[in-house]
Amino acid sequence: MLSKIKETADFILEQSKTEATIGIILGTGLGGLVGEIDIKSTLNYDAIPNFPVSTVEGHQGRLIFGILGGKEVVAMQGRFHYYEGYDMKQLTFPVRVMKMMGINTLLVSNASGGLNPDFVVGDVMIIEDQINMFGDNPLMGKNFDELGPRFPDMSQPYCKKLIAKAFDIAAKNNIQLQRGVYVGTSGPTFETPAEYKMFRILGADVVGMSTVPEVIVARHMNMTCFGVSIITDSGVPGEIVEISHEEVQQVAAKAEPIMTMVIKELVAEL
Repeated sequence: MLSKIKETADFILEQSKTEATIGIILGTGLGGLVGEIDIKSTLNYDAIPNFPVSTVEGHQGRLIFGILGGKEVVAMQGRFHYYEGYDMKQLTFPVRVMKMMGINTLLVSNASGGLNPDFVVGDVMIIEDQINMFGDNPLMGKNFDELGPRFPDMSQPYCKKLIAKAFDIAAKNNIQLQRGVYVGTSGPTFETPAEYKMFRILGADVVGMSTVPEVIVARHMNMTCFGVSIITDSGVPGEIVEISHEEVQQVAAKAEPIMTMVIKELVAEL
C-alpha cells in the first residue's frame, strides 16, 4: 500500500506542481465551492494511477488545484463511498495520498439527514464529533507505522480551534450555524424511522454515508480536521418524508453559499 500511495502522490505532484498544505473534500451537491477557487489546473480521477473513480451523481470526479482565500489548496470534487463497493482502504486512499503530498489540514463537507429536532432542512452544521456505524474501520489489518500508530487517539477528531474560528466567522457575517455529532453509516438506503430514532438516542445530530472513514484515516496520520454538514432532509419523528438523491442535491445546492463562505474565510485564516 505504501508504494502505491507514494506512486500516486508523486504523479499528482509532478502533474500539478502544487505546494498546497490544505485539502478539501466536497460532498454530494457541494461542488459549487469550486467556483470560488482560482483554478490553476485539474486532474480527472481516471487519469491518476491507483485512484478510485466516483460513480455517484453529483460527484464530478476530479482533483482541483488552485487558490482559495489567498491559500493554495487541493480540492476533491467528488468522494468515494463504502456503498459503491469500495473497501475502507480504497475509499480513504486519496486522504493517504494528500498527506503524502504535504497536506496537513483536511476540510470535509457532506449532505446529511437531520436528527436533532432543533435543526431544520437547509441548516449548516459544524461537526464536533462523530460516531462510526459502518461496521468496519479503515485501520483494520496491518498497520504501517510510517503512516501512524497502531492505536490512534480519537479524543479530538475535529479541531476545536477551527470550530471556534468557524463560529467567529458566522457571527461576523450574521449567519447562524448549528453544531453537533455526525453518525456515519454504510448506506445506500436512507434510514428507516426506527434507525433515525436509534441514532438520535445514541447521541447523533445528523446522519450520513461518508466522512467518518476519511477523518479516521486523517487523524491516524495526525492531520488537522474540520467538517461541515448541510442538512438536506429530516429524520425527526413527525417530519420524515420520502426523500430522493435528487432532492438531497437540490437542498444542498441552496444551502451551499453559507458553507462556501465559511470555508473560504476559514482557509484565509489558516
